[in-house]
Amino acid sequence: MNLLHNLGQYIMLLGSVFSKPEKFSMYYKETMRQMNDIGIGSLVIVCIISVFIGAVSAVQFAYQLSESFVPMWYIGYIVRDLAIIELSPTITCLVLAGKVGSNMAAEIGGMRQKEHIDAMEIMGVNTAAYLILPKIIAALVVIPMLVALSAFVSTTGGYLSSVPTGVITNSEYVQGLRAFFVPYNVFMMFVKAFVFAFILVTVSCYQGYYVKGGSIELGQASTRAVVYSDIVILLADFLIAVVLTM
Repeated sequence: MNLLHNLGQYIMLLGSVFSKPEKFSMYYKETMRQMNDIGIGSLVIVCIISVFIGAVSAVQFAYQLSESFVPMWYIGYIVRDLAIIELSPTITCLVLAGKVGSNMAAEIGGMRQKEHIDAMEIMGVNTAAYLILPKIIAALVVIPMLVALSAFVSTTGGYLSSVPTGVITNSEYVQGLRAFFVPYNVFMMFVKAFVFAFILVTVSCYQGYYVKGGSIELGQASTRAVVYSDIVILLADFLIAVVLTM
């Protein structure tokens, strides 16, 4: 019953978020701020994680192929497709759920506790749309860019861990990157990025918007925002993989 209650409340919140706003000019400045916080603020951590994703993938597959008859240039092919199809969209959004999602839940939850939201509602402001819609728009624009950057950096990380160390040659790695390329995989990556971005923002904002109590409850809401976002992202990852690859 609690799950159904939260699901219904979540759907009703989305209905309020996407209702017609009073003035679109009210949302522009906040959307730009959120794009800066999500995009520029997460750039370093995304690049660091992506480098090691590609580096570890290349090293592990080099180990697996070392005593087989599979050509070593398959390392570039595997690292590329692994980053594009799965690791870059999923790992990037899981990390952003912890960094960006918890921050959004804490920000909106703090406004709820300090009665800022109640004051805006008395003034006739659609607080759900004003506080959450700019975050959704910013995430849908910026997070796919971060995912695309993550895929590029991951392939670069695979190169740095395999070519300079002598595992394979430069021409072999490039041959692997260019082999068997399927543009549909890039489409699948961006579908995942858009869906995951929507999930991590809306679930996190929902936890903050309905928070009750004091600082302990706010901390618990931030934790729930990360945990629930990660769980729903992983579930959505499975469903998207089934739908788009069947």
